[in-house]
Amino acid sequence: MSSLEKPNIKAVFFDIDGTLISFKTNTIPESTQKAIKSLRKKGIKVIVATGRSINSLDHIRHITFDGFITFNGSCCITTEGKVMYKTFIDSSDIKKLIQHAEDFPLSYSLMYENKVEINDATPEVVGMYAHVNLPVPPVHNKEDIDTDHVLQANIFLEQKEEQKFMERVMPNSSASRWSPLFADVNHRGITKSTGIKHFCDYFGIDVSETMSFGDGGNDIAMLKFTKIGVAMGNANDNVKEIADYVTEDVDNHGIESALMHFGVL
Repeated sequence: MSSLEKPNIKAVFFDIDGTLISFKTNTIPESTQKAIKSLRKKGIKVIVATGRSINSLDHIRHITFDGFITFNGSCCITTEGKVMYKTFIDSSDIKKLIQHAEDFPLSYSLMYENKVEINDATPEVVGMYAHVNLPVPPVHNKEDIDTDHVLQANIFLEQKEEQKFMERVMPNSSASRWSPLFADVNHRGITKSTGIKHFCDYFGIDVSETMSFGDGGNDIAMLKFTKIGVAMGNANDNVKEIADYVTEDVDNHGIESALMHFGVL
């Protein structure tokens, strides 16, 4: 699509870390905040699409959104707090993960609707939570792990090991990656695009009227699915390759710039 074609956008979906929020400042740029207010003033729905849990969004609560896609699409929540959709990782995959970590050195976190637990606080785990400005979760009690209600897991292993691990240990799940340190794991087939479908149905919007912004591997399905997929200037190369448009980075008014480029603002 050229900048001369003005799309009829009715909903815009935003990743958080590295997209809405700068890794350098841990804040949302003023230009982005103004852009979101302008979108909503025009009647365009503004929806968060994140790998975070619904309970780790306090740092964006000062901005009004129209909904939240959390856990990479595993849980969709309205602004009023109503859960529209929720799906868990297969319990057998979680049990295999726990056993695998008993037999081989492996760090992981288990994310539930109301809590997050880890199996150990290694430097890599501590560093990851510091990177996204979150406290390190508590270490779980191995004798009291809820394997039935895990919405997402974070598996700390190298990318070259990921495919074999998923095939052998978590065959009913799928992995996406926005960091070289770990992979996000969700129920097979669940991505941020899953959440977009639910919100499109909820608001009566066609996918041809949607736009999305992202920077990591877990944003690829979303950017491909919406009519316009925008990669931030600070995005991973594999994200830029599939995007319809690459904007400036988060710290250089990237969101505002792209919205103006397409005539949405």
